[in-house]
Amino acid sequence: MESLLESVRYACARVSAGARHVEFDCDVLPAYAAALTPVAGLAALDPDRHYLGHGADTLAFILTLDSVNFGSGYFPHLQKIPGLSGYFTVASRLTERFQAHGAFGAEDLAALSPGDCAAIFRQDRQDPAREELMSLFARALNDLGRWLLDRFGGAFTGPVEAASGSAETLVGLLAEMQFFQDVERYGSLDVPFYKRAQLTAADLALAFGGDSWGRFRDLDRLTIFADNLVPHVLRVDGVLRYDEPLREAVTAGALIPAGSEEEIEIRAVALHAVELLAETSRSNGLGVTPMELDYMLWNRGQQPSFKAIPRHRTRTVFY
Repeated sequence: MESLLESVRYACARVSAGARHVEFDCDVLPAYAAALTPVAGLAALDPDRHYLGHGADTLAFILTLDSVNFGSGYFPHLQKIPGLSGYFTVASRLTERFQAHGAFGAEDLAALSPGDCAAIFRQDRQDPAREELMSLFARALNDLGRWLLDRFGGAFTGPVEAASGSAETLVGLLAEMQFFQDVERYGSLDVPFYKRAQLTAADLALAFGGDSWGRFRDLDRLTIFADNLVPHVLRVDGVLRYDEPLREAVTAGALIPAGSEEEIEIRAVALHAVELLAETSRSNGLGVTPMELDYMLWNRGQQPSFKAIPRHRTRTVFY
């Protein structure tokens, strides 16, 4: 039987083979892989922006953060901490809340309102886009709280212990929640990505240094965490190419509809291209994984030269 993560790879390869709006340049992959792989293994969570070193409360923090680690399509409207991106603003505000009050209980999460989320993340609700995002954050955290209560007696350790050291199993467990069910329909094909579910396993591994609740034997099986930044980096670097209508829409800042052909192709072709990058690196004896490539590309995308160029924006709960 095909495994959960193999289904991600298979579907994205299928999309890539027949994509109409996005393609990648195979010829540049060897040189690109060689340029990226020397910095493998440098992934880390910023201790100033993440609640690290607090045992089970850090586990609760990672699960809570990754439950609301979406909204990039709303981030132009987000009230950000000066000098920080949307993601680091959300992570920092949640860290401040944990520092002041400790971890949420599952019952607390199940009862949070949009107004509570606006207070936690310090967002003025007068802007309709911000109000919509805070409502989605509340739904995501309510789902997490109820899921923990229904499945694991309210224990944040429950899903990690149930995964028994398998990141792939944890992905499947998290995908029981609606906002983690990151599967799109592309013609007759279901295309799973499970971006945030996979990222949760990876973040736990980083938060605990690969030990305790961050010990997973199959991290090398994870794909990239398909969002709007890694495809952007690949496009700017000449690995991906968009057709003219899509390129013009992205440049103009138009929202790319969630679940559209264009949006699915952007994510799927990027994921497949990075799979081939990882294969190329392995053939060169460098052994870099898709997860490591994701971290390198994501961090590369933090550079001002990449931020100055518009990336695609989609309002979705999946990234």
